[in-house]
Amino acid sequence: MGRPQIITTPAGEEMVILPRSDYEALLARAGDEAAEDIMTARIVDETGARLAAGQDVALPESVWVAIEAGESAVRAIRRHRGQTQAELAASAGVGQAYISEIESGRKTGTPETLAQIARALGVPLDALVE
Repeated sequence: MGRPQIITTPAGEEMVILPRSDYEALLARAGDEAAEDIMTARIVDETGARLAAGQDVALPESVWVAIEAGESAVRAIRRHRGQTQAELAASAGVGQAYISEIESGRKTGTPETLAQIARALGVPLDALVE
């Protein structure tokens, strides 16, 4: 939410000025169904734009559940993509043993390596780092 402005009218009444999107969010939280529909449409549009721009990724719930349960994001996404460690390593330009160490948690991977792996998996880097 943006920072609201408070102004006082000549009659002494305080008025709050805030961005329209914040106002609509407040209405939606208060149970206004029309405002809730507007917010839902906005979220769908923003998510679609992030997906189209490659800033977000749509993966099955099972992948996210595995990651939340503690499985390495690299392993969960690699398996979803149907790749072996060797195939991922070759397309990312790193060794298979390094992929194994990242997946097992023995190594975290450098930012550069994780970026290469993310590109090879077709996901934004954010999908691999917590």
